[in-house]
Amino acid sequence: MQRIDLDNCLTTKPDPLVVEAMLPFLSDKYYFPSNFVKTGENAKKELNNFRSVIADSLHTDISEIHLTSGGTMANNIAIKGYILSNSDKGAHIICSEIDYPDILTNAAFFEESGFEVTYLKADREGFIDLQELENSIRQDTILVMTTLANHVLGTIQPVKKIKEIIKSKNKETALFIDAGHAYGRMAIDVKDLDCELLSLSGHKIHAPQGAGALFVKKGVQLAPSKHGINRIDPLDTGGISIAALAGMAKAVELQFADLPAVISHIESLRDRLFTGLEKNLGKLCVNGAWGEHRICHNLNISLTDIEGEGLMMLLDMAGITVATGSACASQGLKPNYVLIATGRSFVESHGSIKFTLSRMTTADEIDYVIEQFTAAVQKLRKLSPLAQK
Repeated sequence: MQRIDLDNCLTTKPDPLVVEAMLPFLSDKYYFPSNFVKTGENAKKELNNFRSVIADSLHTDISEIHLTSGGTMANNIAIKGYILSNSDKGAHIICSEIDYPDILTNAAFFEESGFEVTYLKADREGFIDLQELENSIRQDTILVMTTLANHVLGTIQPVKKIKEIIKSKNKETALFIDAGHAYGRMAIDVKDLDCELLSLSGHKIHAPQGAGALFVKKGVQLAPSKHGINRIDPLDTGGISIAALAGMAKAVELQFADLPAVISHIESLRDRLFTGLEKNLGKLCVNGAWGEHRICHNLNISLTDIEGEGLMMLLDMAGITVATGSACASQGLKPNYVLIATGRSFVESHGSIKFTLSRMTTADEIDYVIEQFTAAVQKLRKLSPLAQK
């Protein structure tokens, strides 16, 4: 069996049809858009087609879609652009302790630059404190930032309620949503969410790395956060890979051709995985919300008697890729900040394993993972001083 990737939160394998859609733009259609020449005019039409596909998936107009070189770039353009453009209205920003790193690093940047940032707390399931949000919004609050589906826990924030609270407290305060881990895994209607800004990433849904998009509500002004020549999009100046954008547009077409079916497929396999593991290993500690409040592709569990790093390595040897909150396996030397912020202990964080599925995941792969995961846990428990003998 080929390697099984259950770390689709990090990135996903490009769909073969996506790669095929990219090829013409790596050979014959390599031109940047321009006026008065056929090659440039054709490139403009292609880019407008890409924007249209993404706009349709978000139920908005093409004029509100900006193409970017990735989700992180979209986040930076949105956050920096909005704050710099509206700094004359106030210097207060709100986010949460469990937001995606793009949000937190931008918040830290502006905090160091003299802005005041309120970091909302979250409960054990990963929902932000709505009462604290309401109490925190002031007349000088210019932006509230949130992560639609948490990248660690899978918890979906009640964004419509968040927006209602914002409007009731200060109608001038904007809402930015990082939808990188939600896009293509749940239905998103930007008009229904009533947000000013929303970012997405292509490589989370089988597009190539290096392509993203940003929704900017009509009338919202963003200061330039990146300076250079306007090749593809005025907000992300310079050259962006048109091939990557073509791949993203194709990936969106494939993911959204029957989105309810895609969600149902992924969700059923996630539940199959959970049921199988719980049957073999006993009741599991699930991190994050469950049911309709959890994004379909995420399963995060903690085992308190073994280290996640050792388990991840055994699974890797069996040809399975997963993620863990264990300190040594993360990018830093601390346990996962989201798990700690939502009340997990160091032991629970170190023993956490996160599975993230995709449209390409199969039932046979899930059954193999259940088998190998069970064997790995049993092996480590025999060696662990924490396990009950």
